[in-house]
Amino acid sequence: MFISNAYASPMSGIAGGETMQLIFMLVMFGLIFYFMIFRPQSKRVKEHKNLMASISKGDEVLTSGGILGKVTKIGEESDYVLLAINDNNQITIKKDYIAAVLPKGSIQSL
Repeated sequence: MFISNAYASPMSGIAGGETMQLIFMLVMFGLIFYFMIFRPQSKRVKEHKNLMASISKGDEVLTSGGILGKVTKIGEESDYVLLAINDNNQITIKKDYIAAVLPKGSIQSL
């Protein structure tokens, strides 16, 4: 009497223009993901692998934990490196935790 009945409108299919807009938006999101996330990350990984391959005995390195040290021994088959922090202390770390190779004499200048 006071309340009218509510009926759902008939369902219509997605128009051709709307599907093209949807596909265009998905392609744009894919391109944004590739150029802003995937590509820079893969470049960083490649640079880090090259850094790991170029480490040799006598290099001065900085670890991701902030430790400065000189490489005294590199494991042939293992991924571990022996770092001399000073004359008395040596530590063993994984190669993956080396963040940068420093120029020669960096430790002495500190």
